[in-house]
Amino acid sequence: MGRLCETNGLTDDQQEIVKAVRRFVDERILPVATELEHADEYPQDIVDGLKELGIFGLVIPEAYDGLGESLLTYALCVEEIARGWMSVSGVINTHFIVAYMLMRHGTEEQKRKYLPRMATGEVRGSFSMSEPSLGSDVAAIRTRAAKTDEGYEITGQKMWLTNGATSNLIALLVKTDEGADSVYRNMSTFLVEKEPGFGETAQGVTIPGKLDKMGYKGVDTTEAIFERHRIAADQILGGAPGRGFYQMMDGVEVGRVNVAARACGIAHRAFELAMAYSQQRETFGKPINQHQAILFRLAEMATKVEASHAMMVRAARLKDSGERNDVEAGMAKMLASEYCNEVVQDSFRIHGGYGYSKEYEIERLYREAAFMLIGEGTSDIQKLIIGRSLLREYGTAS
Repeated sequence: MGRLCETNGLTDDQQEIVKAVRRFVDERILPVATELEHADEYPQDIVDGLKELGIFGLVIPEAYDGLGESLLTYALCVEEIARGWMSVSGVINTHFIVAYMLMRHGTEEQKRKYLPRMATGEVRGSFSMSEPSLGSDVAAIRTRAAKTDEGYEITGQKMWLTNGATSNLIALLVKTDEGADSVYRNMSTFLVEKEPGFGETAQGVTIPGKLDKMGYKGVDTTEAIFERHRIAADQILGGAPGRGFYQMMDGVEVGRVNVAARACGIAHRAFELAMAYSQQRETFGKPINQHQAILFRLAEMATKVEASHAMMVRAARLKDSGERNDVEAGMAKMLASEYCNEVVQDSFRIHGGYGYSKEYEIERLYREAAFMLIGEGTSDIQKLIIGRSLLREYGTAS
């Protein structure tokens, strides 16, 4: 490893965890990633190895059989995993967000019920806000939970569930119409249990099939259809309705740090590939990195990788300190995703015609980088969040 993406101030435990993940990536992920990605094959052996490493329980407190590590430790591990294959980081990301939401907002009974089994990977989480007719307009969701004598019945259709098939616990945002004066206080998060797989995976819950995507292969992305799914009131996250929007936004906040970390990992790998290829490929009697145009491009790529990593680390540390980090997480996600695409494109150009061949790894990264621009909100959404928050902080009274 070179000097890029090094993080100061880590504890001995953090350093050892990140080193262990890096070794795992080099030995178990990179040698098979491109082959599995092209086959759109679920990386079961890799997932099993991550379970053995304790990654599924990395941030879950020791009281619930996890490792009790910080968001920063998790983000650094995600960065390493995405450097190997971004799809694998997606396998654990939604699981992590659901675990985080349970840790922050769950009742003690819900924590005891799910967190120990999530730490081992026995319970795998996915979370669901989006629907077919909306993107970031969360307030417009139509999936509803109607009250019954026994609890609730959920009806509606959800979209873009990462791990929708492989998970057996969905954190699901729905309308509950509790009579509040704000649409945001009329939403609740339900913890929906189901069986892994496709088809009818629980009473009134259908996972139709895997969505076909240009990238982000291997991991399953699905729809979920709910037809009068019966669920008890004690499966509402936190035990009371009306808090779902705020719980989900808290989860998305850490999710944006995660996407920033993924973008850092992809960009770092793209830089490594460009650096290696530029030393092997010769034109006009010398390695191409001896041409100023290539050398300048490599210098710019490295600077973008380093800047993205620094902002991602800052956002994670701020959240770990207990402070709100919506601005910093949005900035990190926006910068890292945009720079990731620029670095990958530069690496692609350095590879020349070979970059367009599926034989070379950069072709896979080129498709993976595009997802970073839309995952957990586009750059335009991040700008809205950042700008509105800054207006509140720096605005002057009229």
